[in-house]
Amino acid sequence: MTPASGSAGGVTDAQWSAAVEAVRGLTPGDDGDKIQLICHVNPDGDALGSMLGFALGLRRLGFTRLRATFPGPFELPEPYQTLPGRDLLVPDEQAFSDADLVMTFDVAAESRLGALVELLPPAPCVVALDHHASNTGFGRVNLVDPGAAATSVVADGLLSRLGVALDREIAECFYVALSTDTGSFKFDLTTPAVHELAARLIETGISPGAISRRIFDTRPFGAMKLVGEVLGRAALDPTAAGGRGMVWTYATLADLERHGQRPYVLDTLIDPVRSVAEADVAVVVKELAAGEWAVSLRSKGAVDVSRVAVAFGGGGHRLAAGFTGYGTPGDVVVAVRDQLESCLI
Repeated sequence: MTPASGSAGGVTDAQWSAAVEAVRGLTPGDDGDKIQLICHVNPDGDALGSMLGFALGLRRLGFTRLRATFPGPFELPEPYQTLPGRDLLVPDEQAFSDADLVMTFDVAAESRLGALVELLPPAPCVVALDHHASNTGFGRVNLVDPGAAATSVVADGLLSRLGVALDREIAECFYVALSTDTGSFKFDLTTPAVHELAARLIETGISPGAISRRIFDTRPFGAMKLVGEVLGRAALDPTAAGGRGMVWTYATLADLERHGQRPYVLDTLIDPVRSVAEADVAVVVKELAAGEWAVSLRSKGAVDVSRVAVAFGGGGHRLAAGFTGYGTPGDVVVAVRDQLESCLI
């Protein structure tokens, strides 16, 4: 089977071959066939969809000793709780400590693996599938394509090379991954190849409308009230980023508790914030614990926010990145603002 038109083009033939060999070198049913799949902390649609879709492909190859996980609390955002392959998910403490192969998905740096980073050194092989330009190359085999719209594009490329055809369950996972990381196919990396991949996924019989309603258009009433409150405290700094402007807001754990909501409802908060016409850069600061914040960064093109994120131990893409910040929301935003001019494109 030849790789599909949507497969990644930024990975060398040698890297593809090494990844295929890492999987094909294991024999399903033997003692040495444990495969551990890991995605990043606070997983999003691409992380979960790519990982579970690929895990289902491995199951099609006959592998049964498969476990998928992510660091931190074992809690899936509501929109992803019906993803196919979720039966393969285990809490991080149940991950194989003696895996014969470790595969990571959408992980740009080891810091995004939390305590699960300890599983990498003992593993005979680590294959990293990713699409972040800031990827640190921590795998023994690195399938990293910064030109890919989502990690699912890379995962599809590897499944194709392993001879696994798409079925409806794999396609649903990959479609969730692809649609979330392209912002419903509206971001710059939405290429003709992306639409070709989406068409192949839809051809399996999945329902794009039903998936989109579940992922993008269904939130509790309390979430709407919460987002309205958080947007109401947004602030605009027109002088930031060399006069290109920065808009920012923050959400606390107390906000979530007051409205009876889980953290996932804030995952898309960056979208209305980034729409502000007077600002190139958008920043959303979400409380994780006392004095600890998940920071989302977006740019319309004037600033390379991945460089900003890397400066604080995070990573991402030129126009979309993130990191973990500490202190107060004001401390975090001042630190970001101080980095912007040095990261102008």
